[in-house]
Amino acid sequence: MKPMSPIYTFLLDDIVLVSATKGNVKAHLKVLPVHVNSKGTLHGVVSSCLMDWTGGVAIASTGVDNSGLSTDIHTTFVSTAREGDLLEIEGKASKVGASLAFTTIEIRHAGQDGQVVAHGTHTKYVKAK
Repeated sequence: MKPMSPIYTFLLDDIVLVSATKGNVKAHLKVLPVHVNSKGTLHGVVSSCLMDWTGGVAIASTGVDNSGLSTDIHTTFVSTAREGDLLEIEGKASKVGASLAFTTIEIRHAGQDGQVVAHGTHTKYVKAK
């Protein structure tokens, strides 16, 4: 699945959608040089971009025609990742109502330890025109 927004193309061109069921999505992203800050760790803007993208995809997976406009994105940075690490991103649409949709997202290291890198919420206005 290729993102449509130019910022997604720049930051998330290599994201792989692993699974999608109604209201739930899972993706993988390998941390590349474009994803790290001056300290060599995952840049916060990448985590926030993942919250935005994953929330929208989770909403879209429910079958609505419009994945909406962001009204609130909250990201809590718990730990970090380095270039070469594989991240697993999981998003859930908690509620998709007539005008608002609510999602939760978790970014963690893929594999056995599954250490959380960031988690957050994303609320979108989804009322159809």
